[in-house]
Amino acid sequence: MRSVIDILDLSVEEINGLINTAMDIIANPDKYSSACKGKKLATLFFEPSTRTRLSFESAMYELGGQVIGFSDHKNSSASKGESVSDTAKVISCYADIIAMRHYQEGAPLVASMAASIPVINAGDGGHLHPTQTLADLLTIYREKGRLSDLTVGFCGDLKYGRTVHTLIEALCRYTGIKIVLISPKELDVPFYIKKCMNEANVPYEEVDDLEKALPDLDILYMTRVQKERFADVAEYERLKDSYILTADKLENAKSDMAILHPLPRVNEISVKIDEDKRACYFKQVLNGKYMRMALILKLLSETKGEKVDVKEGKTLLVNEIKCDNPKCITTTEQELDQVFKLVDSENNVYRCLYCEKKAKM
Repeated sequence: MRSVIDILDLSVEEINGLINTAMDIIANPDKYSSACKGKKLATLFFEPSTRTRLSFESAMYELGGQVIGFSDHKNSSASKGESVSDTAKVISCYADIIAMRHYQEGAPLVASMAASIPVINAGDGGHLHPTQTLADLLTIYREKGRLSDLTVGFCGDLKYGRTVHTLIEALCRYTGIKIVLISPKELDVPFYIKKCMNEANVPYEEVDDLEKALPDLDILYMTRVQKERFADVAEYERLKDSYILTADKLENAKSDMAILHPLPRVNEISVKIDEDKRACYFKQVLNGKYMRMALILKLLSETKGEKVDVKEGKTLLVNEIKCDNPKCITTTEQELDQVFKLVDSENNVYRCLYCEKKAKM
């Protein structure tokens, strides 16, 4: 049995296979209309969502399956203090597969360790969002015909943007990728994402001028500055309008550049750009449904295998140090081991298994 918590849980070959399945679903929808007949998807959304939750539900319905779950944790036993682990064990009695969004980083991983059915991470705090990345990859593939030899610009909130982190990790496994990071210094990408690019020998540059960066880009990935990720409201107010894409700024961009955005949009892309042929963010929404259909099919077909041990093959510290990230699931989950994986043996650096916060011994 497999779960997908991180995009790195899927090999490049598996991602390419999911894209092929999605393309076949697009071409032959009737072929898949009963593929999940008799199966139930549980959507456990502890954090507000429109696109992701409805995309999962639509995906399962179009596969002929059923959907149970909740869209507000206040209507679940979590409001009574039930742990993520216990929730996952209970839902395993009712459903065949779980899609979980949670405001605490690492919660879907904890659920996958407790559940007896596959768990899909539908977003955990500011950490990871693998199915959005699958939507992004299918969009890039359909627009450009390839996932290699591309210059990709990421603009806006690169610090808290989980979709940015996950897509960069995915693109680092393809050839000929160059990445341009466009943000104010306060919102640049975390260290572990830069480490990922360095280890993959993916060239990248950090700039603060969107207009100057545009002419070289094949893909522009815009993001909103997320108020919900800031502890300091004043800092959010200062940075929220850092980058706004307007029609005049696109004059020097490539005519076939693709503009992506994980949505929701606030004001960082002018609505006047929506009619531009380069605008692909609403296409992303539809592509997300197709990729979630493909992923659900894949995981349900593998439920008879052995459960994957997320700790396997890692050098770990257990309960020797404590994660100090207040958004980590370890701060609230009952009797959850503090587990750290070794990521830099030379400097003795460990990262929390659940939220990837760095700790040094």
